[in-house]
Amino acid sequence: MDIIGIIPARYASTRFPGKPLVDIGGKTMIQRVVEQCKKSPVLKKVVVATDDDRIFDHVKGLGHEVYMTSSDHKNGTERCHEALKLDGGSYDFVINIQGDEPFIDPEQIALLASVLNRKTEIATLIKNIDDLEDLQNPNVIKALKADSGLALYFSRSPIPHMRNIPTDDWMKSHQHYKHIGIYAYRVDILAKLVTLSPTPLELAESLEQLRWIENGFRIRTAITPIETIGIDAPEDLEKALKEMQL
Repeated sequence: MDIIGIIPARYASTRFPGKPLVDIGGKTMIQRVVEQCKKSPVLKKVVVATDDDRIFDHVKGLGHEVYMTSSDHKNGTERCHEALKLDGGSYDFVINIQGDEPFIDPEQIALLASVLNRKTEIATLIKNIDDLEDLQNPNVIKALKADSGLALYFSRSPIPHMRNIPTDDWMKSHQHYKHIGIYAYRVDILAKLVTLSPTPLELAESLEQLRWIENGFRIRTAITPIETIGIDAPEDLEKALKEMQL
């Protein structure tokens, strides 16, 4: 099975402009993401997809592959689709690795790849929630799955709601999961996803994956034990630097 890893990277982030080029311990964020992805033997190829000359020139200067994509894309899925077309190679799946995950573990990529087969449409990772603060944090995306592993729903709210159970006991009463934002798309499914219009649940929660569920696409999940450190804002960078020192 041939898999290409695509890393969408925008310069114009609302909360942290220019973050792909921010320095993290002597390397830029995007450099760290690419290097971590290239450690994964399951990826036939790793490319960056950007809409900014500064990121393009930087990645190219490091000797990595990068494609210039449209600045009109509304999300990373659309950017991945254009990069796939620009690449022109033959692949079975695309794995979309977030450009703000400089410490993505190659084992997470391998785990995601392990659940892919010809019937898989979309796949992603989830992780046990072990902290009540995470469960209640709307910036931590929660996931519900069926016993089969298929995703049932994603939300910014704690799901399921534990009726008649004190909030402090929720963690003891049910296993909750958070979503780790790495996706695998079967190539033919990716071409369909980018034609879909926003849906009511997506707009309500501001979560793109709900658009896919509302349109009947199946998202397979795999449970990772590995924590990730995504960098959405400058304060996340400070946390990441402290983690590196530890």
